[in-house]
Amino acid sequence: MGSGAAWSWWGVREALSICLRREHLRRTLRIALVVGVVLTLLNQGDVIVGGEASAATWVKAGLNFCVPFVVSNLGLLAGKRAERGTGG
Repeated sequence: MGSGAAWSWWGVREALSICLRREHLRRTLRIALVVGVVLTLLNQGDVIVGGEASAATWVKAGLNFCVPFVVSNLGLLAGKRAERGTGG
């Protein structure tokens, strides 16, 4: 991801441009949606179905979608980095 430090501004800008490409965003959002639904059903499903969901429950449910989105993007970036032979 560019030359220099892995977390330079140029590297962050390049990472964002890769992650925000339509074909990549479509895939990572789909992954986040599927995994987020499964995690929410497993972790908070009984509370939501029982009508006892609090604000904290909904925050946790939201995070169930954020985590797989971030992880899938990190996997995407790691694959792109490996393709370029700049491993790490």
